[in-house]
Amino acid sequence: MSVIKPFKGFRPPVDIVEKLASRPYDVLNSEEARVECEGNPYSLLHVTKAEIDLPKGTDEHSPEVYLQVVKNYNMFKDLGWLVKDEEEKLYIYAQSMNPKDKDAKWQYGIVACAYSEDYVNKVIKKHELTRKDKEEDRMKHVRITNANVEPVFFAYPAVARIDEIVASVTAKKPIYDFIAKEDGFGHRFWVIDDRKLIDELVELFDKKVPAMYIADGHHRSAAAALVGQEKKEQNPHHTGKEEYNYFMTVIFPDNQLNVIDYNRVVKDLNGLSKEQFLKAVGESYELTDMGTDIYKPAKLHEHSMYLDGHWYKMTAKPGTYNDNDPIGVLDVTILSNLVLDKVLGIKDLRTDKRIDFVGGIRGLGEMKRRVDNGEMKVAFALYPVSMKQIIDIADTGNIMPPKTTWFEPKLRSGLVIHELC
Repeated sequence: MSVIKPFKGFRPPVDIVEKLASRPYDVLNSEEARVECEGNPYSLLHVTKAEIDLPKGTDEHSPEVYLQVVKNYNMFKDLGWLVKDEEEKLYIYAQSMNPKDKDAKWQYGIVACAYSEDYVNKVIKKHELTRKDKEEDRMKHVRITNANVEPVFFAYPAVARIDEIVASVTAKKPIYDFIAKEDGFGHRFWVIDDRKLIDELVELFDKKVPAMYIADGHHRSAAAALVGQEKKEQNPHHTGKEEYNYFMTVIFPDNQLNVIDYNRVVKDLNGLSKEQFLKAVGESYELTDMGTDIYKPAKLHEHSMYLDGHWYKMTAKPGTYNDNDPIGVLDVTILSNLVLDKVLGIKDLRTDKRIDFVGGIRGLGEMKRRVDNGEMKVAFALYPVSMKQIIDIADTGNIMPPKTTWFEPKLRSGLVIHELC
C-alpha cells in the first residue's frame, strides 16, 4: 500500500468556511465551546463537541452526545455546509501565527490519507502514550460519523522535490484564505486536482519518506487506526482497498514546524523553606538570580524558575544528565529527575495533583500570574524540544515524558473531512 493516498473530501463552501472551521475538540472545554460558537450554527464544534447543543451539565461522553454528533453531522451535509469533491484529491493547508506581517512565516502541510496498517506496524511513529478512555471516546466519534472529522498533525523529513511541488501549487490563489478571529492565526487552503502532481506526490512519499511522525493527535491517530482494524475484521470480503483502511492527516515537513515550550507550575515546596529549597536545587544546578523581569531559557539544559517574585536562571551541572540518551537529554527529564522528583517529591506527572502544566503559547506571564496570586508556589520554564529530538525518540521506540511538546498553530477542523466509505 502507498504511504499516502488522495481522497474525496467533504468541504465547506467558501462563503461559510471561516464560520465553520473550528479549533480542535481538545483545546476547549464544553463551556468554552458554547461561548465560542454562540450565535454561529455553522461551527464544526456542533459536531466535534455536540454536548454544547444539549442541556448544560450533560456528560460529554454520554450516549445522548454521540447521537447529537451524528444528527448534527448529517444536518451539515444535508444543508450543503459540507459538500463532497467528485474526484479524489490531495490538498495543501498552510498556517501562520502572524499572517499580517509582510515577512510572516507559513508552514505548508499536505492533506492526505495515511494507511492505518502503517500505524499498527510503526511506520507511522509516535512519541507519546495514549489513554484508553480518550482512545475510546474518539473511536466512538469515528464510528458514529463514519468519518475522520478532524485531521491528525504529522511531520516528515523534508524532501526538496515535495517542497517544489507544494511551492508550485501555493503560488496560485488559495481556495480558502482567512484569519481566525479567536487567535489571529492565518489559514490558507489549496486543492490539488492535477492527477500527474497527485501521482508524483504519492510516489515521492513511497520512495523518499521512510517514516511519518505524529506531532499532535496521538489519540485521534490511535482511534482512526483501531476503527480501521475493526472494520477490517467485520468485513468478510475485505480487500485492503476500502476507504476505512485510511485516515486523514496533514503532513508537514519537519523543518517548517514550530515546537513551543511546555512549562510546569507546582503548588508547594514539599515542606521546605525557600532557603532550603534553593539549596537543594543548587546541588544539581548553577542558580543565578535574574531579578524581577521575566527570564526565558536561552538554550538546551537551561531552565528558568519563578519563586517569591524573582526569576532564576537554572543551568544543569555537567554529569547530571546524559546527552547520549534520547530521553535523558530532554530538559523535561532533567527537571523531573533533579527537582520535581528528587526535591519536590512529585513521582508521577500524570496523576500528581500538586503539579500543573502551562503551554508556552500562553507566555511566561501566565506562570508568573499563577504564582503571584497564590495558586502556585513555584514555576519552571523549559527550553523547547526540537523536531530532531522528537524524531530521535520516535525512531528509537521511546516515549516522551508527559506534557513535553506543544505545537502551534493548531490545525483548524472542518476545512476538509474524510469519510470511511
